[in-house]
Formats: sequence, structure tokens, C-alpha cells
Amino acid sequence: MASLKEDPILGIDGITIKEEFGIGKPVIDKLRDDRLALETEGTVIKGESVIDKVREEGSGGQGERDMVPPTSNSIHRSGSRPQLDLSKAAIEGNFEERDPTILLPNQSDDISHLALDIGGSLIKLVYFSRHQDRPTNDKRKKTVKERLGISNGNRRSYPILGGRLHFVKFETSKINECLDFISSKQLHRGGMDSHSWHSDTSSNGNAVIKATGGGAYKYADLFKERLGVSLDKEDEMDCLVAGANFLLKAIRHEAFTHMEGQKEFVQIDQNDLFPYLLVNIGSGVSMIKVDGDGKFERVSGTNVGGGTYWGLGRLLNQCKSFDELLELSQKGDNRTIDMLVGDIYGGMDYNKIGLSASTIASSFGKTISEKKELTGYRPEDISLSLLRMISYNIGQISYLNALRFGLKRIFFGGFFIRGHAYTMDTISFAVHFWSKGEAQAMFLRHEGFLGALGAFMSYEKHGLDDLMVHQLVERFPMGAPYIGGKIHGPALGDLNEKISWMEKFVQKGTEITAPVPMASSGTTGLGGFEVPSSKGGTLRSDASALNVGVLHLVPTLEVFPQLADPKMYEPNTIDLADHSELEYWFTVLSDHLPDLVDKAVASEGGTDDSKRRGDAFARAFSAHLARLMEEPAAYGKLGLANLLELREECLREFQFVDAYRSIKHRENEASLAVLPDLLVELDSMTEETRLLTLIEGVLAANIFDWGSRACVELYHKGTIIEIYRMSRNKMQRPWRVDDFDAFKERMLGSGDKKPCPHKRALLFVDNSGADVILGMLPLARELLRHGTEVVLVANSLPALNDVTAMELPDIVAEAAKHCDILRRAAEAGGLLVDAMINTSDGSKENSSSVPLMVVENGCGSPCIDLRQVSSELAAAAKDADLIVLEGMGRALHTNFNARFKCDTLKLAMVKNQRLAEKLIKGNIYDCVCRYEPAS
Repeated sequence: MASLKEDPILGIDGITIKEEFGIGKPVIDKLRDDRLALETEGTVIKGESVIDKVREEGSGGQGERDMVPPTSNSIHRSGSRPQLDLSKAAIEGNFEERDPTILLPNQSDDISHLALDIGGSLIKLVYFSRHQDRPTNDKRKKTVKERLGISNGNRRSYPILGGRLHFVKFETSKINECLDFISSKQLHRGGMDSHSWHSDTSSNGNAVIKATGGGAYKYADLFKERLGVSLDKEDEMDCLVAGANFLLKAIRHEAFTHMEGQKEFVQIDQNDLFPYLLVNIGSGVSMIKVDGDGKFERVSGTNVGGGTYWGLGRLLNQCKSFDELLELSQKGDNRTIDMLVGDIYGGMDYNKIGLSASTIASSFGKTISEKKELTGYRPEDISLSLLRMISYNIGQISYLNALRFGLKRIFFGGFFIRGHAYTMDTISFAVHFWSKGEAQAMFLRHEGFLGALGAFMSYEKHGLDDLMVHQLVERFPMGAPYIGGKIHGPALGDLNEKISWMEKFVQKGTEITAPVPMASSGTTGLGGFEVPSSKGGTLRSDASALNVGVLHLVPTLEVFPQLADPKMYEPNTIDLADHSELEYWFTVLSDHLPDLVDKAVASEGGTDDSKRRGDAFARAFSAHLARLMEEPAAYGKLGLANLLELREECLREFQFVDAYRSIKHRENEASLAVLPDLLVELDSMTEETRLLTLIEGVLAANIFDWGSRACVELYHKGTIIEIYRMSRNKMQRPWRVDDFDAFKERMLGSGDKKPCPHKRALLFVDNSGADVILGMLPLARELLRHGTEVVLVANSLPALNDVTAMELPDIVAEAAKHCDILRRAAEAGGLLVDAMINTSDGSKENSSSVPLMVVENGCGSPCIDLRQVSSELAAAAKDADLIVLEGMGRALHTNFNARFKCDTLKLAMVKNQRLAEKLIKGNIYDCVCRYEPAS
């Protein structure tokens, strides 16, 4: 490893770039890019950057140097924001490498990665891992940023740490297993993903972890002894409220209601969140009136809570755990113990005051008149009666306090609830009953992690309090389907362990059995899960157990600025709340799975390793589908877009980067070969005929979709070009949805109305091959001909055979070899560098052509949720006055009903019979051309 030593000419902050290493402009550019990447990842280099300093010193200029106080070999870090210690930085390995790793050996652990809530029953962990994406030398991105005015920094005063938030819990009685888990992932030293930031030296002994809960005091010495860290204790109530505020403001489907077994997610307007009542049900119950961030007051409480239920359960039933007590309640019948209104009124309702015969008049009241010993009562009935008594009591007191302060919302959380359906139903019934239906009880998906999340936020420098809902994406990795089981076994350290685990799964009917992992069970963590407990009745304990995924923090995501009403926007067109709809699409995805696995394995050369990974992917995704079929809301509100995204994430989890890579390459080559003839044909037409032919071409080319079984069958009947021509020949108007004439009038004018070209058009492209090359590129060319700037919007990550933003510039470059319009526009948009295109006339006139640009959309799915798009796309959209959404995923499955501020054209060929019937009352291969003027 070469060290960057002190140099009298270039040395600053202990970092030197010496001529003897042969570091020239490429490495300087690399360091500059890394600096920008570090800023994006949530790090700030104090004062001026190495690059700025080198440039300044090399030119002999003073610049801002005189304004910055002299620095020592170590940068002093502020506690208000994360910064880097650049002293003794070194480049690892060969300097000739394109992206050499830069090690920062003296970077301390002040950028924390872990916070805990150590309760009497459970330890809750929230830990952070940085995104591991390496910066790339992407000229397209640089050009787009310059043209669209996208800044590299974040708009807030300090950046967010881009990465992932993980949620894990352990039983407090097994605290040593929790310590093993922290140690195995090195969470107390910055995490396993910090190898490029830290040296191999041991901790400096001053590491501090934020913690809350009584255990933060009780186990402080144990943490110091085992891990060498100190616990910085945070106030429990402060953390609880901070965690709840963050979740309610930042997670779109965090809150939900639960009545009679039915779960409905509630969208909370963060501008209308406060005030609310937070009811935390632990051993006892605290009721907190929350008026804002950091503004709250404990207004009431009761000593009858979870501890009461567990304590009485132990005395009456000799239960050894809270879960055992809940398990008993599932099989209970409280009517043998509770005195009901019907017992008093001879089986009749008391209608005058609105009491049904089944309403509990007195908990345990029936035992007064019966001459039974305690042993004469079933433990199951006692458990259920206890549960209802305490839950009703908490629900009633909570509502009365909300009424006292005029609060509209009541949120319930805490260890007592833990996703138990009957508990939530009972609390909900009480609130509904006493409020006469005017109030609803609401629950939180992450309710068990409020304190731990609040403790994590108390580091302040993470900037989580500034996060918006569009900057968080929740993902559910392989373990999610089994999170309801008891956790045991070691954390899965690498992909091979994960695959081995999946290979051991056994499917028996609808029950999925997860055996113990191969590794020893000396430690614990998210790794293996025991067989789930028995199901019981309709409202079983795990029927509504909500899985908690990993929160991806992506500071660069923004809301699409052209949405007419972002608050009312719903991307999903298909409502999977309809069970028959859900069952149909699950069947479609399951049937498509073998073909997808084949493509994924082939994309990796068909190696034995790829076959193992393909099999593991199939098992994992099938398990997700089985879990969601049983409980559709287990991962939050479910839409078809979410299902398709889950599939792509599952592929990436097993390291299938692009399952259709070879297919896309072959189809691109075939389509590029016939593009010149198509362009000649188009240029021979009148303007009006050409516009219709272009729209027909987009619709015909959209037939190529490997996500459609009907289309896969077509591939066996002819080549890509033959299918495209066949499709074009069948373009008979009127189409099922046909607004072409309105679009033509807007483009070409009519009568005395002269055409007014659009200023900038966003073209959301879909599939590789004919779809983009023979369909969308010619349409883009026509818009350019009219003087409209064109922005091609493509996926950030691969999904099926969709084209990506990384692939598109090369496709445009090849197409531009045959077209001066595309060439000049691509040059103006920065897609062609160093005049690498050989034009027909060799000239470069008209260099002032409107630009053709490519931006990424921020997602890796066939669908798109416009509430979360890349900053590139958001910047491009601000001046756009035409949007073209093309393809089933982007124009039909999602966004078919979306309304925009600017003109919108939605184009797609329907390749699913059920979708055709539901959406357009038509048939497979019907065409959609929907034009909607600006709202």
C-alpha cells in the first residue's frame, strides 16, 4: 500500500499527492468524484477539499486559502455533523486502477451505527449500514447535472448518511446472544461495511452507543466488559415520542386500523399530524399528548397493562411466557367466565342504551354464581377473559383522554400489542364503542422499535428528523417471510450461507418449515427461524403480525414535480385488496417463475453456482408469495407494483444483476440493423401520416415484453422483426383507447390554429430492442425535429428486459450513426463524446440543435411510483410540458389514472387478458393511446 506522505508543496491536512507516485489528472478526478460521493453518502470534508487545495497550490493562487485557519495533521470533528478524518490517507493497491480504494485509517467511530432499547422483556436494535455503491465515472451523469443544474450536495445544512436501517429484536433474558450479534457484525465499531473507512486497529476504547430503557442502566457494565463500549443513556419518553414522530412522518404505510380482523392502512398528512395521543402499553401504560417534535406531555396512564396480563396469567395459569399466554387465549371462550349483557337480560340485547347481548357486563363476573374451583376453569378461557378485560380498559381510558384534550388521533404501541390480532381488535372495539364510531384506534407497524429508533435519532448528525417519506424505501429481504418465528442461529454472513439455508426449506402443504442453519447455534441473529407456532382460530396471534423490512435511506429521491396532486396520487391501478385479483396475479407470477429462473441462470453462463442461486431465488420468492397470500398486508399496503419490485429485489439479493442481459443485447442488435430503413420510410411521409405511423410504431413495438406469457409464446413463432411487422400491420383504428386525433391537433395544429412545439418532453421508455429502438427513438426524433428538447427516462436498475439508463447512451450512439437529427441532439445532450460518430456528410453544422438527454428514473422495476424518483428526473421534469408514459408497467399497471400538470400521452399494448378486461373492457393486444392535456 502506498502512503500519501507530507509534501512541502502539495501537503495539506496530512494528505499529499506526490509526483513520484505518478498521480495525474485521472486520479485527481477520481479523488474529486470520491469527495462528491462522500458528501452524498453523508460525510463532509471540513474546510476545503484535497482537490481544491491541489488545484489552488498548483496554480499558485490564494483563493479562499487565506480564509481558512491552518490545519493540523488531524481534522477536528464537530459533533453536529459527520466529518472525515483524512490524516494519513492512503490509496490501497495499484495506482493505475481506475477506482482505487482510498483508506482512511484514522477515521474514528463518531459516525455511529447502532442504538438500543433494552426493556425488561425485549432488546430492540436499530442499526445502520452504509450503501456500498462505488462511484462510477459516468459522463452522462456529469453532463445531465450540468445541463439541469443538479447540485452534488444536499439542500439541508448537513447531509444524510445514505444507507439502510435494520430492525432486530432479542429476548432480554438472552442478552448474551444480542451481544454476540453486535460483535459478529462489528456494529459497535462502525459495522462490517466500514472496511474501507477504518484500519484494522482495535477500537480506541471510547466508543459510545446510544441506549434507552431500564436495561441501559442495568446492563451498562456488561456492555463495557463484553464489547468495550459505554452506553449513553437517553430518556425513554423522549425516545418513544421521537421514534413515533419519525415513523408517522417518514413511512407512507406506517399507521393502520384493525377492526374485526380487517387491516386498513391510513395515510397521515405530516402537515396535519399534531396533536395526537400516543398510548404506549408496556408493563404499565403511558398516555402521551404529542404536540410536535420534542413537544409532549404525559397526561395520564394506568397501572393495568402488559405486566398485569402476564402477572395474573402466571398466577392463574402458571404460564411461563407472555407468548404462551397469548397462545392459550387463541383457543379460549370468555363466555364461560365473563358475565355478558345477555346473561343478565335472558339472552336479549339492551337496545335502549345500545348494548348487544354479547357485550361484556362484568369481566370474570360469571364465576361469582358458579361453585367451581379454579381448576374447573380452562386456562384458555381465563387467558382470553384477561386479555379482553385489560384491552377494553386501556381502549376506554385512552379514548377518554383523547376526548379530554380534543385529540383526533390515538396511536397505540408497545410490547403488549406486538401485532396480536385479537388485542388490536379488542382495543379498536373499545375506542369505537365509547366514541360512538367517531374515533378510531390506530397501530404502528414498527411499534416495537419506537424507543430504539428515537435513541438512534438522538445522535442528531444522522439528520433523520429532516427525512421525507419519498427518501425512504422499505425492502423485505429473504428472511422476511419467517420473521414471525422464533429467531435462533447465527446471522447469515454471506451469500453462500443464505443459499444453503434456502436449500433446506421444506414445503408441506401451506406450511413452510425453516430448519436450523448449518452453522453452530452459539450466537443468534437474523439467520434461521423455528417452525411457526400453530395457527389456532380466525383471529390467531400471528394473523396480523407485521413484518418489518429494511429501510433504505436514499436522500436523492424526490417527488415527481409534475404530479397534479401528490397527496391524491396512487400509482397502483390494480387493487389487490380484492382476493380474486390477488390470487390471479400470484398465479401469474408463480407460473412465470421457472422461465425467469432459466433466464437468470443463462445470464450467468449456466454455471453450477448460478443454478444454485437460481434455485435459492425461486424458493425465496415463492416463500414471499406464500406469506403474502396468507396475509396480504404483512409487508404494508400491497399493490402489483410492490409485488413486481419485490421480485426484482429478490433477484438482486441472490446476485442476479441482469437476468435478461444476453436477450437484450441480441434484440438491440436486430433492431438497430433495420432502423435505417425505418427512418428512410418515415422521412418519405407527410407530417400527418408520419405522426400516426410513429404512434403505431410505438404501440406495435411495445409487444416485446418478456414479463408477458402471451408475448413469450409469440417469440417461438418468429423473429423480433417479423413480430414487429406483423404487429404494425394489425394497427387498425380506432384503438380500444384512442385519443390520437387530440394529440395530433396539439402537435400539428388544425385550421387557423398554428402548432406550438413543446419545450421539453419526458419519454419514459420501456423494453429493450424494438420497443425503444423502433418505437420510442423515432418518436423522440420527431419531437426533436419540432424543436422540442427530449429526455429519455429509463430504469436505474435492470428489470426483466427493460432498457436501463446505463445502456441507453450506447443505443443512442449506434442509432445516431444513421441519423443527423439524433447525432446533433445527442451531441448537444452530452451523449456523444469526442465526435465519435461518422456522419454521412462529415459536417458539424447546426451544433445548436435541441438536446437529447438520458436520465435514470430511480427505480428497478417494470412499474414506477412517481412519489419516489431520482433527483435527475425531478430536475428534468420541472421544465417539461409533455410526458410520454410507455408500456404496460408504467402506463397501465401504474399511472393509468394519474393526472399531471402538463400534457401527457400514455401508450401501451395490453398483453394480459385480465388487465384488458378490468382496465379498458377490451382484449389482449388491444392498444391504448390516451392523451390528457395539462391539468
